[in-house]
Amino acid sequence: MVNSINFPAPPPPKPNLSGHTPPPPPPTAPKIAQPSTVTYHLPPGQPSIGKLVAEAFDAGYSDVHVGVGETPRFRNRGEIETTTYPETDLPTFMSWLHEVLSEEDIRTFQANLDFDGATQYEFARVRINVFDSLYGYAMVMRLIPMQIATIEELRLPNVLRDVCHQHKGLILVTGPTGSGKSTSMAAMVDYMNKEMPRHIITIEDPIEFIHKSKRALIKHREVGANTLMFDTALKAALREDPDVILVGEMRDRETVNTALKAAQTGHLVIGTLHTNSAIKTIERILNLFKPEEQAVMRVSLAESLVAVISQGLCRTTDGKRAAYHDILINTETVKDYVRDGKYDEIAPLMTDGEFDGMITMNKSLFALYQEGRITEETALELSPTANEMAMMLRGKI
Repeated sequence: MVNSINFPAPPPPKPNLSGHTPPPPPPTAPKIAQPSTVTYHLPPGQPSIGKLVAEAFDAGYSDVHVGVGETPRFRNRGEIETTTYPETDLPTFMSWLHEVLSEEDIRTFQANLDFDGATQYEFARVRINVFDSLYGYAMVMRLIPMQIATIEELRLPNVLRDVCHQHKGLILVTGPTGSGKSTSMAAMVDYMNKEMPRHIITIEDPIEFIHKSKRALIKHREVGANTLMFDTALKAALREDPDVILVGEMRDRETVNTALKAAQTGHLVIGTLHTNSAIKTIERILNLFKPEEQAVMRVSLAESLVAVISQGLCRTTDGKRAAYHDILINTETVKDYVRDGKYDEIAPLMTDGEFDGMITMNKSLFALYQEGRITEETALELSPTANEMAMMLRGKI
């Protein structure tokens, strides 16, 4: 910091109008969620929301579901489990809101009937979504571990580590909600943080996993708290000397377009989409653009893409969960097919592309079956092409 120059005093901080809770300090100094100044007393027999979150954390559950007119529930490795707690009434729910949100946040929710934010306990970070429903107010709390699992601990394919060594281009991590995209991306960032002297900027809504700078310098930005929009934050990031930019969700054509430009100008961009396969991801991106724009965007995507990592989660035979993948690596042949719009030609390349790190969802599920980690029924249920999976299980492929 230069002290010899008298800089003007900074402007006063802007009021929080975004409906987002400001991000907490790094994990070395976790902060308990700040309660509202208004006192609400829980009715007899009702747990505090902190008790529910702690119970979920101790049991290894991923989500807490609460709502007026319902008993609290947990998500246990993909399945909803009920509890023996009393049905939630409005005073109980409002007491819970005042545990985790400020008065301003509660007013924002009541005005908009939707609220996204995050808070932090000593043992876990929690992503919060509050919404209105037919039966009344409801809230879902997603638990995010303080300890970031490594690529090895998650038993992810080695190619996820390999693509982290790219210096530029676009990596897409895709899958439905709750498929572990954020966890896999956090493992990739953690690997770069430990191994590479890079400047990594994350743009998220809200911030989920918090990384403390190690070999890498990491800056977290939350949409609504530290920036107004994904696209504007992404454009600003290009002037902030980044090596890697992580975009929490590529929701619109403006963000996709800016991400492609960033990838083409010497930055590694990692983003997420809600798609179920690698090839559908390419189609989804291009469908964000008008038909007359798609030829140009196909060329841009072909030149920028590094990999598409599509992921799902399945329950294993030991009651845990495992990830399965559909991974496309942008080889020279794949690049030609993307440029020409010949998406049907890509699937056979993925089937035979193990040397390049590619794998199909069926092969990934079949490998889990061979390891005894999932049943035949699970493999067939989750397979995108059940007939092919049935033939693999019978040794005909």
